[in-house]
Amino acid sequence: MIPNTKAYKFKTMKKYHVIFATFFLVLIQSCGGGSDSKGLAEKKAALKKLQTERTSLDQKIKQLETEISKLDTSAGNADIAKLVAITPVATEPFNHYIDLRGKIDAENISFITPRGMGGQVKAIFIKEGDAVKKGQLLLKLDDAIMRQSLAAARQQLEGIKTQLTFARNIYDRQNNLWQKGIGTEVQLISAKTNVESLQNQLQSVEEQVKVAAEQLNTTNVYSDVDGVAETVMVKVGELFGGMGQIKIVNTSQLKATAIVPENYITKVQKGTPVRIDIADAGKTINSQISLTGKTIENTQRGFVVESKIPADPLLKPNQSVVMHILDYASKSAVVIPVNTLQSDETNKFVYVLEQKEKGISIATRKIVQIGEVYGAKVEIKSGLTGGEQLITSGYQNLYEGQVITTVVNGNQ
Repeated sequence: MIPNTKAYKFKTMKKYHVIFATFFLVLIQSCGGGSDSKGLAEKKAALKKLQTERTSLDQKIKQLETEISKLDTSAGNADIAKLVAITPVATEPFNHYIDLRGKIDAENISFITPRGMGGQVKAIFIKEGDAVKKGQLLLKLDDAIMRQSLAAARQQLEGIKTQLTFARNIYDRQNNLWQKGIGTEVQLISAKTNVESLQNQLQSVEEQVKVAAEQLNTTNVYSDVDGVAETVMVKVGELFGGMGQIKIVNTSQLKATAIVPENYITKVQKGTPVRIDIADAGKTINSQISLTGKTIENTQRGFVVESKIPADPLLKPNQSVVMHILDYASKSAVVIPVNTLQSDETNKFVYVLEQKEKGISIATRKIVQIGEVYGAKVEIKSGLTGGEQLITSGYQNLYEGQVITTVVNGNQ
């Protein structure tokens, strides 16, 4: 065991110096004892031996100095203490989030299409940027053929009504004569059959009129949502058949969407809290997951999540956002700065201050087990309990038991 005093260090070095002096004295005396070749070889051999022994002694001296420096915690060693910063280890709420890039979508985005086959545009009643209401007329398509069909159906309907009126009159007259015993039963049945046939024709033509009127109405293109005309890519005289030519966006209801990697499928569910950062608008919105996709995207290997956000003039569809989805929370956890965490071949550890007698402070290594890491903080599962004085600056190259002097780090 090496005594823990500087006096021992001094005596040891003095002893080695005496040994060196003795060896060199012998060497000098030997050099003056003869001049033959045998004596010269002996002197060279003796010199080489002494040099080897000196190298070995230098190494032992250096090792002893290092060990003595580590073991000497007396007040006399305070002048070489290492300056470090410390902060108390505390327990606090700790949250871990999944950070994902996403975008804003509108709840109601409508791509207007004709109810029929489409047709040539005769009139346009909106332009890009106009506010529109549900049911508002947007376009008028060519309706010449539909109008002719409706007119022909209505004309046919009127003709059948006239025939039916005449047939009913004949039937009534024939029935009156039959009641008085005049005429034959065949004449009565024939008149009745004629009335029933015309009634059936009337119903059929009435349906034809309805169909023709509905076909005519398909030439009117209406908005099916309230919103703003985001896109109007059609002109008078062009064919309108849909295909995204008119886009109506309702920004009164917005949502943030993102793709969550499939390995989080058990952690992200409907109702999971989420914080949405919109850098361009300088806004942060606290919300929750309102919808999770039921399938995994083939290309991105994840599922879609949505979170509703309130309407705001600064928020636009397709605007970039960052969604911070909460997947772990602890109400009381031991949390330290992640940069203070060190590791070796087998363990992760930190250095804390330990107070010795006579006001001497030393660095003590604490082996820790970590939990979740988020941002600049890491959760400590074991190894620290709170209240320890964590070394947060100057911890590099510290060793167990090294004497330290401290400043309190108020920024941690």
